[in-house]
Amino acid sequence: MFQGGAASDDPDPRHVNQTDLSGSADLVQARDVHGGVHFHGGDPAPGPPPRQLPGGVAGFLNRNRELLALDRLLTDAHQTAPAVTLFVVAGTAGVGKTSLAVRWAHRVKTRYPDGQLYVNLRGYDRGLPVDPAEALDRFLRSLGVPPAAIPADLDERAAVYRSRLADRRILVVLDNAASVGQVRPLLPGTDTCSVIVTSRSRLSALVARDGGQRLTLDILPEHDAIELLRTVMDGYRQGDSDEELAELARLCARLPLALRIAGERAASRPFMTLHELIQDLRDESALWDTLTADDGDESDAVRTVFAWSYRALTEEAARLFRLLGLHPGPDFSAAAAVALSGTPARRIRHLLDQLVGAHLLEHVGLDRYQLHDLLRAYAIDQVRQHEPDDERQAARLRVLRWYLHSADAAVTAMLPFNQTVPLDPPGGIEAMAFSASTTAAEWFETERHNLVAATRLASECGAHQVAWHLAAVLRGVYMHQNAFDEWSTTARIGLASARSVGDRRGEAETLESLGKAHFQARQLDEAAECHQAALTVRREIGDEFGTAVSINALGLLGLRHRRLTDSVRFFSEALEIVTRLGNRRWRALVLSNLGETRYEMLQLPEAAVLLREALAELRDLGDRGQEGNALFFLSRAEREMGDVANAEANIETAVAIAEEANNSLWLGHWLVELARVRQAIGDPAAALDILHRAAALQRRIGDRSREATAIDGVGEAYQDLGRSAEAVDFHRQAAGVHRRLGDSWQTAVALHNLATALAATGREAEALPVRQDALTLLSQFEDARAVDLRERIERA
Repeated sequence: MFQGGAASDDPDPRHVNQTDLSGSADLVQARDVHGGVHFHGGDPAPGPPPRQLPGGVAGFLNRNRELLALDRLLTDAHQTAPAVTLFVVAGTAGVGKTSLAVRWAHRVKTRYPDGQLYVNLRGYDRGLPVDPAEALDRFLRSLGVPPAAIPADLDERAAVYRSRLADRRILVVLDNAASVGQVRPLLPGTDTCSVIVTSRSRLSALVARDGGQRLTLDILPEHDAIELLRTVMDGYRQGDSDEELAELARLCARLPLALRIAGERAASRPFMTLHELIQDLRDESALWDTLTADDGDESDAVRTVFAWSYRALTEEAARLFRLLGLHPGPDFSAAAAVALSGTPARRIRHLLDQLVGAHLLEHVGLDRYQLHDLLRAYAIDQVRQHEPDDERQAARLRVLRWYLHSADAAVTAMLPFNQTVPLDPPGGIEAMAFSASTTAAEWFETERHNLVAATRLASECGAHQVAWHLAAVLRGVYMHQNAFDEWSTTARIGLASARSVGDRRGEAETLESLGKAHFQARQLDEAAECHQAALTVRREIGDEFGTAVSINALGLLGLRHRRLTDSVRFFSEALEIVTRLGNRRWRALVLSNLGETRYEMLQLPEAAVLLREALAELRDLGDRGQEGNALFFLSRAEREMGDVANAEANIETAVAIAEEANNSLWLGHWLVELARVRQAIGDPAAALDILHRAAALQRRIGDRSREATAIDGVGEAYQDLGRSAEAVDFHRQAAGVHRRLGDSWQTAVALHNLATALAATGREAEALPVRQDALTLLSQFEDARAVDLRERIERA
């Protein structure tokens, strides 16, 4: 089955993956078919524990009292278990909440051998904060949950998260939370885990209702503030008196962020007296003479220190700093900074190093930089004051085009047969280039949050074509990754942008993207609405190729609903268009979809002809993924026609393609057909081994529907071995999953198998209602395969 866009074997969606197999059976181990079947409960072997704590602040000192307070809260009198599992560190901006939380987390991390999770919730950033659903998505991926297995609903997502943390010892750091609502879904449901939250708010409800303990972080005592200044300036200045350092600390409101910036400024001017530097700092504000730390006006102090340090920058570095406030996402690379500022690449590292050295920018990883939220707000203020509107818009457009063209290059490297929208020239922007699909995939993972933010910024700043182009380009990657959150968000933003400027082609592209997202999420009514709307637009604007794509999508919906005559009609119409247009690949893809439909209608010779024609074209084009998919369906048709030898050769070739590509989605799906071929040859023991592998892959991917199909196949293999009593549980489990997923056809198939196994064990009384249940489900289908199955059940 092919949706269009990226080469895909149409992996089943997240809603397929929210239901566990009933009972305790997860994976089937059947090396010795004369012994018992062994089940491995729970998830496949987890990867390494998450170790997400950021590095501590260099030269962190003091706060010993607060660290000891957290230690005391952590452990009860007997040193055996956490006395408190939820800590709230509250305090004003710049007081060092994050530094303290990260320092303490590193200090106690050995108590949490199962890992440490960290997220900056950006509750006080001028952009959108991280919502709980997004944070849960990040955490679940880090905990080994396949993207396809992450539910869409917030409550369901939180439930999976709590299940993953149950009986584990994990420390969770929730940094910069704005509200209790942002935090509560991220709390574990077990006292074996601990959570530390930082916030400018007191988050009183977490203390009152959730049993949290609050630690309010105050400004540094004077002697600690002086010590911090001396640490920053160590090796650069000598002879500064404690009195002058105390005065400088007071002017910084004794806030660590301001102290580090001021200390760095003083260190960079070793021959300027501290008295002169203090006077210079005083001059930044006419109100400074009346400011004291006791006034509670720390924000003015911080702003004044920012301005003092900012004015000391070279004009080139100052311009880069203020333009960085326009970056759409939470962090960025040097290449993104080049695009944003228009600065030559050979200069950008030097300027970034200047800003890092001045403590105006954080270097948070290999080629990754970020602004503290206070500094980001200051940078935005400065860019509004010092850059004209047209310069700000030009900077935004440069970085947005950079993300768009870099994403397009990455998609091309990852999915060479993906059909993306034609883009305008990059306009002097040097986008990323990728020599391998692996580096492109790594770039996507690093920039995934920035790409969503860039799509949103493009829409907000009026770059509507960039917005919908980004949504269309990203579609191929999201299809492959089942990245439903990002997919739905970018598609909706792109659709709104296209409609706001009357761009009909963009409207159709983004409607198609939304339709595919709904389709993979089994939201079939919504998918049909989107694809029908896209088809209407494409017919109105005379887009013949787009029309064929939309008609093909409606054909796939017919397949999913098992309205096979509708599918034949849609695929035939799409085939006529792409044939006339001379689009060879799409002709092959539609032929393959039509062949799959004929197979489902039990028109096996016709299906084989269509699939062989598609296969020849795909091989000539070199599209290995879709070649494997065509071989898979051809093997099924040939096996059912009795041509087992050719069926075996074809499915073995398909499996080899999947293994060469290291594509678990294809492999897990196609292995089930290889097992059926082994059964047809008369080797059910080999089939069991293959089905074990298929089930394990599907569980790892998170595809419960296809995992259930593999489990049902295990039951059939056991029946072939004359061990029907053991087959019963497998068929019962498979039927339960398919029923909960709303898949009437697959439920009926599994129920038929269950009834057959029950009857073979002499349990005819139990088999009868199972058959009746299957017949009721089959009554909604009228195709030949459904009629054949119904007749077999009735005869039984």
